[in-house]
Amino acid sequence: MGKIGKKYKAAAALIEAGKSYPISEAVGLLKKVAYAQFDETVELTLNLGVNPKYADQMVRGTTVLPNGLGKKVRVLVIAQGEKIKEAEAAGADYAMGEEAVAKIQGGWLDFDAMIATPDMMKEVGKLGKVLGPRGLMPNPKLGTVTFDLSKAISDLKAGKVEFRVDKAGIIHCPLGKKSFSEEQINGNLTALLEAVARAKPAAAKGKYMKSAYLSTTMSPSIRLDVSAF
Repeated sequence: MGKIGKKYKAAAALIEAGKSYPISEAVGLLKKVAYAQFDETVELTLNLGVNPKYADQMVRGTTVLPNGLGKKVRVLVIAQGEKIKEAEAAGADYAMGEEAVAKIQGGWLDFDAMIATPDMMKEVGKLGKVLGPRGLMPNPKLGTVTFDLSKAISDLKAGKVEFRVDKAGIIHCPLGKKSFSEEQINGNLTALLEAVARAKPAAAKGKYMKSAYLSTTMSPSIRLDVSAF
């Protein structure tokens, strides 16, 4: 086990053990316990009362964070014909045809999100083993397989995030940066919790949001009171 540093110990001492903090109070406290010298990512960790091994208890969705993520999102669009020009005009960082498939198979992954038009999914499907584990595979349920390229690109650039429960029933999702104001973090956190609440499966029984924690990349975590959700 790694040694716990003095700064981490000092930060952890500011958090009351066993307490679930209201969101507004937690965000204010987060500013005090985030001690790293770089602009850390703010993250939410949610433990849900679902069993993801059953398809009817899978929790997955997207939402656009009202204050973005605080970083540039590089978007690749795979399309053909006039749709390539449309993607370029809409602000895509890269817009290509099927040559992008060979390029990615060759190891190129200099993008953060991918959109594909439906007519290109036969080619894009060849990339499942490469893109799937990285969470980059286009999916119609997530709005990344579409002919409406302008909206899809705009959403991703504005701070659209995907949340998905893992095998242990946990969701990890970024919320922005430490440099954000308390109001910005609060707004993003509320939007994400509301989206996860809406995604509750009908088959889920008992308490849905069992626990939730807010933290930055290096800070100790703060337990949240999410009873309102």
